[in-house]
Amino acid sequence: MDLSIIIVNWNSKEYLRKCLASIMTGMHRIEYEIIVIDNASFDGCEEMLRRHFPQIRFIQSNENLGFARANNAAFKVSKGRNILFLNPDTEIEDAAIETLSRSLDALPDAGIVGASLLNSDRSVQTSCIRAFPTILNQLLESDALRHAFPKAGMWGTGPLFTEDRTPAEVDAVSGASLMIKRSVFEAVGMFSTDYFMYSEDIDLCLKVREAGWKTYYVPSSVIIHHGGTSSSQSSVSVFSSVMLLESRWRFFRKTRSPWYCWSYRLALCGASIVRIGLVVLMWLVYGLRGRGHPIRNTVKRWLARLRWTLGGEGWVKRY
Repeated sequence: MDLSIIIVNWNSKEYLRKCLASIMTGMHRIEYEIIVIDNASFDGCEEMLRRHFPQIRFIQSNENLGFARANNAAFKVSKGRNILFLNPDTEIEDAAIETLSRSLDALPDAGIVGASLLNSDRSVQTSCIRAFPTILNQLLESDALRHAFPKAGMWGTGPLFTEDRTPAEVDAVSGASLMIKRSVFEAVGMFSTDYFMYSEDIDLCLKVREAGWKTYYVPSSVIIHHGGTSSSQSSVSVFSSVMLLESRWRFFRKTRSPWYCWSYRLALCGASIVRIGLVVLMWLVYGLRGRGHPIRNTVKRWLARLRWTLGGEGWVKRY
């Protein structure tokens, strides 16, 4: 079989249905299978698949395995010589998946390829390609700075802003749409289960590079990514914010010296204090009304980040 498409679902049933319909519209020239694994959300996706897509293989996990473990579990029952890990909140444009598959086969040194991801409003999703994390690019990570300086080397997003439509080598591509050769995925030990969410795609791209393969961004393959619908809800925004820091910390612990890791934590501590001070100043100047005010939510997230840098938020160790 040419390709296995693996999708991890968590409370994304409606997005998943649109995603699957778009896949089937554009797939004509390759033999493929689709495997959906539900990460204990029990959101009705099994019934939806049985009714509308009975040919799709479904796996129900009774616990939330996280992104890496769920994808690894689905991979073990897959058959494709290439594997596409795809988020459920995506929609495929035209033959984007076939384009990725052809590129992966045609580039002799390619281990991984990734698509051009667009937001729902069709603006470029700059996170679809990225540089490997450093203290500097993590401290300065923000949508405002990315938009102000899109070609800055620290982001690794230069290929997004050129007219060249040929595949370009990059450090890493987003796990929202990541295609890898089966042989390469097996050789590097699949996704690292050191992460519950975030950083597993970057970790995989680094392992692939260290094994002698390259990662390519394929601009002619276009996929709409509606954004982190499973992790952007207000009730879990603090959870997501802290898990991102924890995942980067774990990445640095695996790939950098202890001195570098603690420098990262110290730098984030200082940055969190500065950010909280600025937000509180805005609060005092402009006032605050309502429990759901954006400033209040921002303060909560940055306080959680600060607590994490000081050794608080110990719950993350459970993941």
